[in-house]
Amino acid sequence: MSAPQNNQALIVVDMQNGLFHASQPPFEAGQLLQNINQLIDYAHLKQIPVFAIRHVGSDHTALASTSLLTQLIAELNIDHDLDHVLEKTRPNCFFQTDLEQQLKSLNIQEVIVCGLKTEFCIDSTCRAAKDLGLNVLLISDAHSTVDSAVLPAQKIIQHHAQTLNQAFVQLKTCAEFCT
Repeated sequence: MSAPQNNQALIVVDMQNGLFHASQPPFEAGQLLQNINQLIDYAHLKQIPVFAIRHVGSDHTALASTSLLTQLIAELNIDHDLDHVLEKTRPNCFFQTDLEQQLKSLNIQEVIVCGLKTEFCIDSTCRAAKDLGLNVLLISDAHSTVDSAVLPAQKIIQHHAQTLNQAFVQLKTCAEFCT
């Protein structure tokens, strides 16, 4: 793939069966999926590379890379012939993956981040990307989580947007980005 003209890449984090189709679905799951698919479609239209990241664990566990739980959800508009699908074992999408190298090879300077879960992989990936010198655009209505024992999902999302904004990311809505 040749380097994109706009130096951006879309990173779709952990939109996999075990998280999206769990007994407790992500907050506003339908809207989340719609927004992420809109981002993917826009990226394809604008020739922005798409990286779909899957969280996997050890073989012979529920998180094995071959497990149904770790597979990307069928509803996601990922083009397996065009888009990059990577596996990670930690919340940070850059840790022990070749994501940074792939982005550098494409001369990517800004990543657009969306997916699951806000307080874990989204937060970790945004901070790591910033530490690597990338500009980070977090799509405020295209990441989500579930209720925790102490906070409802909506408060977790709002808290992380507030914490990450300006110091680590620039926030935009899906509609703002896709226009």
